[in-house]
Amino acid sequence: MPPSPTPPPTDSPSTSTSALKASYSSPTNKDFTYSTTLPPLSTSSSNPLSASLSTVDKTAYLSALMQATSKMQEDINRELTKRMEEDNLKAAAVSGEVKGGIKMDEKKEEENYGEEVVEED
Repeated sequence: MPPSPTPPPTDSPSTSTSALKASYSSPTNKDFTYSTTLPPLSTSSSNPLSASLSTVDKTAYLSALMQATSKMQEDINRELTKRMEEDNLKAAAVSGEVKGGIKMDEKKEEENYGEEVVEED
């Protein structure tokens, strides 16, 4: 019986690609998903931050992860702020408080910014 081929070692170097993902769902707004691919990381096991990686490789990977996380947070905050403003405009339009896309109280506050205003009844 001929010898069987030797399986490749489990700790052989490989390149793995990771992704950073977040998803948002709401009963009143359209769902959205954020996803970005992180740079490939050369690993020697299934753990991307295994002891076999150099400090430089780990630092580069964690730096890329931190940058991607910050950008994701900015993008999600921008999207949620936009949705919140749209919801507020819809609610104000329903109650009749909007004139020209600006809530009346906000317009009054803008006109009197920095001044003490005494409201007359």
